[in-house]
Amino acid sequence: MKKTTFALYFGNRGFMPAELLSSARQEMIEAVENAGYDYLIMDEKATRYGAVETREEGRIYAKWLEEHRGEFDGVILCMPIFIDENGAITALENAGVPILMQAYPDEIGKMDFDHRRDAFCGKFSVTDVFEQYKKPYTVFPPHVVHPLSKEFAENLRDFAAVCRVVKGMKKLNVGCIGARTTAFKTVRFDEVTAQRYGINIESFDLSELIFKVQNKNDDDEDVIIKRGILENYTNCSCVPEENMNTLAKTSVVLDEYIKEYHLDALTLRCWNEMDDILHITTCVLLGELNDRGIIASCELDLCSALTMKALSLASDEASTCLDWHNNYGEEENKVILFHCGPVPQSLMTCKGNVIDHKMIAKTAPGHGWGANEGRIRPFDMTFSNCKMEDGKIYIYFSEGRFTDDVIEDGYFGCGGVAEISNLESKLNKLARNGFKHHTTVGVGHMKKVLEEAFKYYLGYEIVNID
Repeated sequence: MKKTTFALYFGNRGFMPAELLSSARQEMIEAVENAGYDYLIMDEKATRYGAVETREEGRIYAKWLEEHRGEFDGVILCMPIFIDENGAITALENAGVPILMQAYPDEIGKMDFDHRRDAFCGKFSVTDVFEQYKKPYTVFPPHVVHPLSKEFAENLRDFAAVCRVVKGMKKLNVGCIGARTTAFKTVRFDEVTAQRYGINIESFDLSELIFKVQNKNDDDEDVIIKRGILENYTNCSCVPEENMNTLAKTSVVLDEYIKEYHLDALTLRCWNEMDDILHITTCVLLGELNDRGIIASCELDLCSALTMKALSLASDEASTCLDWHNNYGEEENKVILFHCGPVPQSLMTCKGNVIDHKMIAKTAPGHGWGANEGRIRPFDMTFSNCKMEDGKIYIYFSEGRFTDDVIEDGYFGCGGVAEISNLESKLNKLARNGFKHHTTVGVGHMKKVLEEAFKYYLGYEIVNID
């Protein structure tokens, strides 16, 4: 994966100590490199001290930034001292990416005129002007922080995640294969609203996918290769030959849609036609796609695909869509989150077992091969979903953890026990705000990062359930 790249900006004010700018350039470069990211920096000779302290120098920086458009994911606005606000807004008004405000701390013993920074104060001057211009920016605590501190390393990690989310969600191409699952009005969405948020939807008839699958041959090279991939991905030893070949063919066809239409994500009408006609369920195929970094949700739940994408961008790991499914005995802050079998293998305790989907097999034995059964491993997690209403997208984020609590052997599908503080209150708020029975989960606690990206840069309506 390409490293996140930051464009570095250094502000100045003419009467402040100039030598602090040279050390700031070196320290910020070191901080970014230590954190594992790339950077772009304007030539030191382009302006006085290689910083910006006037409107004219701001124009020079803006021109340099434009010349490197597409090469950086965010800007770090470094304030070694109390910097010039007019130069800053002139330079970054059209940056088009997230901007992290960083201000140096003063040191006791260096508060004389030759060494005092005053960035503590100056940071307000800059943020105020950016507010006046309605230009989004990011501020993380602490208010002032040294680039080589542990706190700033954490800020950089979080800011990189913000940049990934903003870049990845600003322009999305999502494939919807099939119509909304007939039984679920809860997964309805509005294409026009989605487009307003930069989400393009490509719609395909499910019959086309089925036709393409039926016209693949068992001995096609791509089918044979795909079968090997799936058999290595999880335990497919119980799957009959014919059904295994159909799963491989379907996976090949999904890859074709992704390649031809340059899809960033897809969602699929996964029942009842797939099991009625092809005698498979696509659960394991969706899990495998997610482990490859291609977002795939079931039951034509486009909104879940969107939040899965956001969670994966923030964490750099796979995400999944689950049902709010069962209470866990008398434990009021624990819940079983479940789906039939589309959970990515990387989020499971071990390789799953591909089975004949038990819900389908009850009335049509042999028609449901493809559910990957297993258990979700313990990890800190963030959960989220969204809805479209009245031309807006509403989204929530909260956090919890998957535990190692046991789910009995007879429990069908792939589930895990999640512990979530104040669960009953949160469930009530989800119900009152009209959110569906699906939630999506990603690895790690990312609420702060995701709310920063969606509220300040992407313009979603945040619903607080905490």
